[in-house]
Amino acid sequence: MSEAIDTAAFAVHAKNVRRMIVEMIYRAKCSHIGCSLSVADILTALYFGVLRFDPAHPDDPKRDRLIMSKGHGVAALYATLAERGFFAREELDSYGTDGTRLASHVVRNALPGTETSNGSGGHGLSLGIGMAIAARNAGNGARIFVVSGDGELEEGSVWEALLFGSHHGLANVTMVVDQNGMQSEGSTETIIGIEPLADKFRAFGWDAAVVDGHDFTQLIPAFSHSGSRPRVVIAKTTKGKGVSYMENKWQWHNSSPNDEQYKIAMEELS
Repeated sequence: MSEAIDTAAFAVHAKNVRRMIVEMIYRAKCSHIGCSLSVADILTALYFGVLRFDPAHPDDPKRDRLIMSKGHGVAALYATLAERGFFAREELDSYGTDGTRLASHVVRNALPGTETSNGSGGHGLSLGIGMAIAARNAGNGARIFVVSGDGELEEGSVWEALLFGSHHGLANVTMVVDQNGMQSEGSTETIIGIEPLADKFRAFGWDAAVVDGHDFTQLIPAFSHSGSRPRVVIAKTTKGKGVSYMENKWQWHNSSPNDEQYKIAMEELS
């Protein structure tokens, strides 16, 4: 990775991803648009600036793996994979329809690049820890990246996996927390407070960095580390990022835009 980060190019990819997210969810009349928009820059940074893989050979055993633990934000993953060339963008039109390969939560191997099935919050890191051990035993250099939401940190299984990862020194696993501060029924801090989050991760033996989750000059370098401990990147984000009337509104976790709202959103993302 070059030291110079072409933020303009990353911004174009991220805007394309956000437009595809809005189109998919509007067309399917389904939910999870706010949490998909918040993670768009994180996935753009990873797929265009960090992960080692070949879209033409998605099963390469030496590839880096990304686990979308916040599986309800799958629209962002599908859009990013299409933008990166894993499959044709036209297939996004089938999102949320009968017989589609694009389910409303992540399904393992349904599409190139979907590594695990996810949807029930709190399980992705455990899967990632297992993959990290397998990669280390195989000696293939594969790295594991787990994208989590802050709401799912309320699950006890996350903290068990954190203990296991640090105990075994799994420096080949990185957790990314999309900390948009909201979940399906309100703010994360109101429902179950999780701060001081970075201190808690460090107490569990993980290296922790806190960054602006919409700033590529902070995001991309944060994923590069050479320590002996597993790493977590806490990315501060805005729910509904990019669409003014959705930003910081928890109600857009379970809503889809109507015709007029769709038109406004696409104009703002043009």
